[in-house]
Amino acid sequence: MKFVDLQSQFAAYEPEIRREMEDVLQGGLFIMGPKGSELEKRLADYVGAKHAIGCSSGTDALVLALMAYGVKAGDEIVTTPFTFVATAEAVMLTGAKPVFVDIDPVTYNICTDRIEEAVTRNTRGIIAVGLYGQCPEMEAILSIAREFGLFVIEDGAQSLGAERNGRRSCGWPHVGTTSFFPSKPLGCYGDGGMVFTSDDGVADRVRGLRNHGQWERYRHRAIGINGRLDDLQAAVLLGKFPRFPDEVTARATMGERYSDRLGDVVGVPAVAPGNTHVFAQYTIRTPGRDDLVAHLRENEIPTAVHYPIPLHQQEAFRGLGHGKGDFPESEAAAREVVSLPMSAFLSKADQDEVIRQVRRFFGK
Repeated sequence: MKFVDLQSQFAAYEPEIRREMEDVLQGGLFIMGPKGSELEKRLADYVGAKHAIGCSSGTDALVLALMAYGVKAGDEIVTTPFTFVATAEAVMLTGAKPVFVDIDPVTYNICTDRIEEAVTRNTRGIIAVGLYGQCPEMEAILSIAREFGLFVIEDGAQSLGAERNGRRSCGWPHVGTTSFFPSKPLGCYGDGGMVFTSDDGVADRVRGLRNHGQWERYRHRAIGINGRLDDLQAAVLLGKFPRFPDEVTARATMGERYSDRLGDVVGVPAVAPGNTHVFAQYTIRTPGRDDLVAHLRENEIPTAVHYPIPLHQQEAFRGLGHGKGDFPESEAAAREVVSLPMSAFLSKADQDEVIRQVRRFFGK
């Protein structure tokens, strides 16, 4: 059994993926070529944003968005400590300071009730993460941003394809970013990412900054990065994208099936009112997490922990001065969460076996 079954997905989509990649190989345009432009247009239309700018990774998408807003040393960006390191790493790479706000223990996304108390005169923006596959409370976050004159970046690395009140992840003001890491709901065969915005000025800055700060060849108006999406990765994504809506539906069905059959023995994901969920990870919660993981491993069921150490307790962020107990909800989640196998190609038989073994561990 595979944690994410990319092999079955490739077997199902192989002709489309190979055809798109062959176009690139025959055309000889490997960076910022026509496949990248086509992907940008199709995904901008999909999420409902005016602009989509492909880039080299989900991390670089965050860095580019922050750079486009001119974030610099001395600035502060409010975000969550319970997320993949890239969220706060991107802030640090610009020289700014991540200011952590604890999570809602039900959705695992940033607790909007605590954001205002984290805002200072140095705060420039908020990075709101759609952890595990559902959007954060964007309306409330945008309202706070308007009150304090801040920008909002939705980190949709795990939530592309999800909706909140009819609006798709990454299509909200002011900027959305996503990752195309292979295991994501829409993944390429390497690293890749995208920045979404309907702000013409932000889009223009991201386009130049991702290409060494050049808007015209060999004329560098700013210090940028080598943050471009290559056309072979865009081709893979174009080969997969026509089936993506079906995969989103399949993921939701599998997530509901897991929850129906496990909700009496473990904490299962709560889908917030108005939200849909793409279950980039299907993550359960139990105080006996480590013993459950060992039991599943013994029975050849792969698992993963997203994430075992909150960012405020990571060595890389020691300089922020946080200690144990500063963000209790994040710390408790890190001790108790575990993700089960999930993909659009998870077979019913395999899912039944995962369910059976989880229930067996609890004597059910």
